[in-house]
Amino acid sequence: MSSPSPAASDRALTRAIFFMSLAAFASGASLRVTDPLLPQVALDFNSSVGAASVIVAAYAIPYGLTQAFAGVVADRLGKYLAVAAACGVSALLVLLCAVAQSVPQLALARLVSAPGAAIIVPMGMAYVGDVVPYERRQTVLARFLAGQMCGMIAGQVVGGIVGDHFGWRSVFVVLAVVFACASLGLVSQLRGNAWTKPIRDEGGERLGLIAAYRKILTQAWPRFLIIAVFLEGAIFFGGLTYVAADLHDRFGLSFSAVGLAVAAFGVGAVAYASTVQRLVGAFGERGLVLGGGVVVMLGFLTLAVEPVWQLAPIACAVLGFGYYMLHNTLQTNATQMLPGARGTAMAGFSSSLFLGQSVGVAVGALILDRAGAVPVFAVSAVAWPTLAVWLALRIGRR
Repeated sequence: MSSPSPAASDRALTRAIFFMSLAAFASGASLRVTDPLLPQVALDFNSSVGAASVIVAAYAIPYGLTQAFAGVVADRLGKYLAVAAACGVSALLVLLCAVAQSVPQLALARLVSAPGAAIIVPMGMAYVGDVVPYERRQTVLARFLAGQMCGMIAGQVVGGIVGDHFGWRSVFVVLAVVFACASLGLVSQLRGNAWTKPIRDEGGERLGLIAAYRKILTQAWPRFLIIAVFLEGAIFFGGLTYVAADLHDRFGLSFSAVGLAVAAFGVGAVAYASTVQRLVGAFGERGLVLGGGVVVMLGFLTLAVEPVWQLAPIACAVLGFGYYMLHNTLQTNATQMLPGARGTAMAGFSSSLFLGQSVGVAVGALILDRAGAVPVFAVSAVAWPTLAVWLALRIGRR
């Protein structure tokens, strides 16, 4: 189907993006919900936090790999329908986490439940790329991703508070309900909203999976974006994942307090989304990248040296703001990697991000169990601005 006619109202498009953002909320909650649960899971199964962190890697790896292959399906069937189905499947599979009886079983349940949630955000970004002109795309993308950011906040808060009062298993039951509500909302739009129908790129280009990835990897700029987002995921989430465990171990915070502190990351991210239009106009893409490098460095350094736990929520909010200054710029560029197969291109981009995250979490676990969290934060504080400078230089050359 071609693009919706001009008669399709802006209100209908806003409604379509809202429900896509609700799906991103569920995906974001699922992605970060285990961060505050790590100490609880480790205690329940008599395991170290480093060993329990396998549940994070077990989710991130299939999350990334599934995205690499899901895009071509969504390019054929339609991104909106693909996301609606993914939410429905996730609502069922996430319940397996609630009945796990060991760390390996929980890791397996997270592995099985990851593919459904995996396609939601990249397909949402590709959908925005289909229906929003490039000059407005960074702003709309940031606002769409506010759903994912709010989901991260909710996942971390619910993971801490609900887990503290009702046990970590109950958290996954709540998450299943959220996925079910998102699926129902998306289906309601599929039946009458013209903006949810499959849209063919103006050029009419149709590429298969292998051809699409060959085209991405043989072109210098798309290849650079794939490598950059892999490193971004490894550096940033290799540090962020262990903030909750560090606060519990170093300061003896309750799981509820830990969840609230870590959720400040999402507050910072939402603050970025609310100011993105002004920031883009004031600093441009290079300025956002370099600024994000400095801001994130300060956040991780604060976590490494903080003498009191009250600094942690501030540091997490700073991390959320700084991370999206850089990441949103990468995302916006990625939407133009391959317009004729945008779903596949964004799936490959997101896949690289989460594969990088899994590597970073695994390396961080090795450091954490041997030397504590401070060296983990220090490595991220040094590596992140280095990545930012590299990216800014490449953007400048374009």
